[in-house]
Amino acid sequence: MIHVVFQANDAEVLRKSFELEGSVQGDVIRIGDDFALGPLMGIYTPEGIETRKQWWRAVLTGGEQEGPAEDATGPDDQKTVAGLVERLREDPQEVCWIWAAQNKHDVSGYYWLMSQLRDFQGRVFILYLNNLPFINEKGQLFYPVNLHDIPAREFLKARKLARQVTLSEFEIDPDEWFRLCNEDKGVRILEGGKKLVQYDYDYYDEDLKKFITGDWIKAGKLIHQFLTKSRNTAGEAYVLWRLKWLAQTGQIDTQGELKGVKDFEVKSKTAQTANDAMPA
Repeated sequence: MIHVVFQANDAEVLRKSFELEGSVQGDVIRIGDDFALGPLMGIYTPEGIETRKQWWRAVLTGGEQEGPAEDATGPDDQKTVAGLVERLREDPQEVCWIWAAQNKHDVSGYYWLMSQLRDFQGRVFILYLNNLPFINEKGQLFYPVNLHDIPAREFLKARKLARQVTLSEFEIDPDEWFRLCNEDKGVRILEGGKKLVQYDYDYYDEDLKKFITGDWIKAGKLIHQFLTKSRNTAGEAYVLWRLKWLAQTGQIDTQGELKGVKDFEVKSKTAQTANDAMPA
């Protein structure tokens, strides 16, 4: 049995759950890229893959995660899927379980992955935690946004949700994914169920600017506030990239070097005074 997750923390908690009950124990593999962000045009072609890597390099430049795009996205996803497909071909008894919670990251990853598994209909299962209640560490009922929000013991209940990806889903979902890819947008948001809607790269900018006041604030502190208080957020690297964009386009004031979150401060754009505006 092969288990697929889309976040590193998900893999860790899933492996811990195997220690409690190992009836569905198997290999856990992770898809590292965040397909809720960035270009998708030609995503399965060498050109599209390279375009996406170049985009990630641009996003990460100067930040804490600067380096090869592969360092940001984790494992080589193309190689990971090639290995998964090979195992499914070699062993007709092998099955694949895709774990996804109700968030844009997991759902985008699901679409990207299952569009490559059409040959294995009947052997691919989905465990989608769509508006399902679980019990947290305090014994309270809650609705998890991420798989790793669930205590390891609750995975025993989650496993009962496994069902085959239907023939209809194998026909409809790839068409929906390719439609999204061809729209050539940069941000994907989950509206509910498995419905993704897309926006331009500046989607988060207005909400980000709400946290910028007339007082200087470290970029890192500002981004932390945005990530913890906003309803819709993205990863820190993406938000840092957008903050730099606001600075580079003159929409906010900055001091320091536009690199990592600790290297510069921001504040709202200073209004030009009447004396400043008068010609010398």
